Amino acid sequence: MRDRIELLVQNLNRAIVGKQEAIRLVLVALLSGGHVLLEDVPGVGKTLLAKSLAKSIDGKFQRLQCTPDLLPSDVTGTNIWNPSSGTFEFLAGPIFANILLTDEINRATPRTQSALLEVMEEHQVTTDGHSRLVPEPFFVIATQNPVEYQGTFPLPEAQMDRFALSLSLGYPSEAEELQMLQRLQATAAIAPLQACISLDEIRQLQGLCTQVTIELSLQHYILNLVRATRQDEEITLGASPRGSVALQKAVQALAFLEGREYALPDDVKYLAPHVLAHRIIPAGGRRSGAIVDRLLRSIPIP
Repeated sequence: MRDRIELLVQNLNRAIVGKQEAIRLVLVALLSGGHVLLEDVPGVGKTLLAKSLAKSIDGKFQRLQCTPDLLPSDVTGTNIWNPSSGTFEFLAGPIFANILLTDEINRATPRTQSALLEVMEEHQVTTDGHSRLVPEPFFVIATQNPVEYQGTFPLPEAQMDRFALSLSLGYPSEAEELQMLQRLQATAAIAPLQACISLDEIRQLQGLCTQVTIELSLQHYILNLVRATRQDEEITLGASPRGSVALQKAVQALAFLEGREYALPDDVKYLAPHVLAHRIIPAGGRRSGAIVDRLLRSIPIP
């Protein structure tokens, strides 16, 4: 199955210039069964990344543009009266997809944001007392603009905790941006992106990731790091046990992507800022990423 991952990465690189690290982190989130939060300014390729991933795995893609007037039923779906049959029929919302892009999630009201809580954790949607499973794999890519906060509703801790990883794509380098312009000029010569891996194979890869060996000493390292966030005086709210689980799953997925059957401390050090920074609430206006980096330097490596 290793060759399938290589093919998937190559396919994504055909559509996205640079951003190899972002692609790897998004695949870590997908293969670990989690979701990803992209915090970045508009126009850096977040939507392109989500659509390219959906095409590459032959999955159903849905895009949800969040606005303050968006209702929970616009996300989950609702029952519609059918006069011909005399019954209510369920009209599925965009949440019934393999890849769901929730664009500018913090522009939706807290009531609408809460419509994602159940499905991101349990992969099911409950409406009018009926629970319906979403397609598998189910992967949410949410975005929010870290600069403009006018008319936004900050995500609550419970919502942030649902994301396995958070990351930023960042602006491209000058060479990458030039390559983007050259690709645009030669659009007619570029073949459309095709599926290179099936949904069944993605599910198999997710299962293989859970078989990656993670030693007891490395699990203690993860626990020491997560528990340190609950005791640090610069942190108002530390990471939950869900953070420990997410970090271990992400570490296993990264090791698998790297072609290893075992995880390393370097995997934890690399992923910890992406897994933990968005789960903690720093005190006194401090930066959560800087706090996680400090904790990584202070905790002994096994």
